Amino acid sequence: SSSFYFQENPVKEKAKAYDSNEPEKPAGHQPNIYTPLKERKVEFLEKNQEHHSTTSQSRSKLQDQPGTGKQSQPLAKNDGESQSAFHKSWTVLLAVLIGVPLVYVLWSGILSLPDATLSSRDAQILQAFRARMKKLKNTYQSQDPNLWRRTHVFLEKHLNASHLRLEPAILLFTAGQEAEKALRCLSNEIADAFAFSQNATTIRIDGADKAILDSDIVKLEVDNELSSGFREGKKVAVVHRFESLPAGSTLIFYKYCDHENAAFKDVALLLTVLLDEQSLRKSLTLQEVEEKVRDFLWEKFTSSDVPSSYNSMDTDKLSGLWSRISHVVLPVWPERGLPVEGCT
Repeated sequence: SSSFYFQENPVKEKAKAYDSNEPEKPAGHQPNIYTPLKERKVEFLEKNQEHHSTTSQSRSKLQDQPGTGKQSQPLAKNDGESQSAFHKSWTVLLAVLIGVPLVYVLWSGILSLPDATLSSRDAQILQAFRARMKKLKNTYQSQDPNLWRRTHVFLEKHLNASHLRLEPAILLFTAGQEAEKALRCLSNEIADAFAFSQNATTIRIDGADKAILDSDIVKLEVDNELSSGFREGKKVAVVHRFESLPAGSTLIFYKYCDHENAAFKDVALLLTVLLDEQSLRKSLTLQEVEEKVRDFLWEKFTSSDVPSSYNSMDTDKLSGLWSRISHVVLPVWPERGLPVEGCT
């Protein structure tokens, strides 16, 4: 017994050492000496499997790390491509911002080549007109400075091709009996200066020569002279003694002096009115001169003492006519030294 105890006890202790969870064997049970070896084998296999599992996980992690690098590379690549696309967009936008104005300037330069030629011709026309007007100013030294200033401004604006011509240029010159010759000569000279600067000629109509003719006939004659002359390229018409025209015939000027619907817009018409009074006071303002001419024409064209005028003209018609011909009304003073016949 004693010997058996000492043999059994080491075996049990070793079994417990290998497996502390091994349930206690009932008394009298014969121990198996191979059990610890088997358990060791199982434990070894488990540990080996666990080590293999740990190694596999480590390898898996190591294999995943390059994968992670590969995944980060596309992200970095995408960021690079985004930045590259952003820079390209700004480059294109900058090119457009610079290119569009440049193209516009170049294209404008190409389109303005004809305008440059036109501007040169325009400058020559204005220069020729100013030279002639300067000469006239030296000849007609008694005239009001307002006559030269307003005539210059009004006609030069019409000669300047850069201004859109929506209506003809209308000037009305008036004088007393003592300045009849100056009135005729100066109006002719100004009309010729305007025509000469454009290599054209002047249409001349004398109302005094038509005073005794039938109103309808005069209306037709005036219409034919103006329309044919302007179609032939003449640029200005001077109508002397407008007050002597039969009243009804003057309504033809609706056609040529209208603000919006004139038959010819790139021309000028100069009208003269010789007043009944001997002289015009130089102290009169331009507004007073205009009112004097208006009242004179009202009496001339609507007076019951002149049946032909009274029957063919009324206040409304004359008001419409006056609004068309009274753009600029200028007085002419007498001049000394003018030739007895003709004008300089």
